[in-house]
Amino acid sequence: MPSSLDHYAHRPKPGRARGCEKLVGMANASRMSSYQRREQLICVGRALFAAKGFESVSVEEIAATAKVSKPIVYEHFGGKEGLYAVVVDREMRALNDMLLGALRADDVHPRQIVERTTLALLTYIEENTEGFQVLARDSPTTDPTSSFSSLLGDVSTRVGQILEEWFKRQKLPAKNAPYYAQMLVGMTVYTGQYWADRRKLSKEQLAALIVNLAWNGLSRMEAKPTLRFEGGKATKAAAAPEPEHHPDGEAATSSSDQTS
Repeated sequence: MPSSLDHYAHRPKPGRARGCEKLVGMANASRMSSYQRREQLICVGRALFAAKGFESVSVEEIAATAKVSKPIVYEHFGGKEGLYAVVVDREMRALNDMLLGALRADDVHPRQIVERTTLALLTYIEENTEGFQVLARDSPTTDPTSSFSSLLGDVSTRVGQILEEWFKRQKLPAKNAPYYAQMLVGMTVYTGQYWADRRKLSKEQLAALIVNLAWNGLSRMEAKPTLRFEGGKATKAAAAPEPEHHPDGEAATSSSDQTS
């Protein structure tokens, strides 16, 4: 069964949002080609859906913002749902292009995959902030394979496959790789949502923070992790000293071991 990544991989390249300001500024122009009007409505719709969400936007508001009559919106898209579907499809293809580039590689170090995936998602957020806000709201669409969560699920699956091979080489439980992949992708997406409204750090600085937490956690991973302070089995674990680790992930040797 094809994944969402495959679904968007063979579609035409998406139009970028960079020309939206010019198109929106042409709203009062007496003459606009059908293509220009359609692109203008897409720009207006993207901005409104990003700011207010699908349910809170009406055809009346779309038409008023674009300074056209309601029938023009219906003529091009059949209604609000049609316009929303076009916006989502374009943004999904833009994001898919970036993610495919990050994941289309064999024989690379798992940390490089973590860095690539993190930077790909953050680059999309940086360059397509409104589009990301539309996708992150995950309003319902008629095609479930087009949802943001479905695409991220496919990304997590691919990352999980890469981690699984690495886990096997490190003699760690490979069955846990899919869970760690979900954590990595989810951490990046939710941190990206927080960053999108603040931008106090550069994309590279934020990516370094995410990778620092994700990778240093992976490099010091325990084969059989337990809760040390919470839960029914935590008391015994909490009484044991926290194991030390070298930066390369190997357990530190105690002074008594070194002298024996």
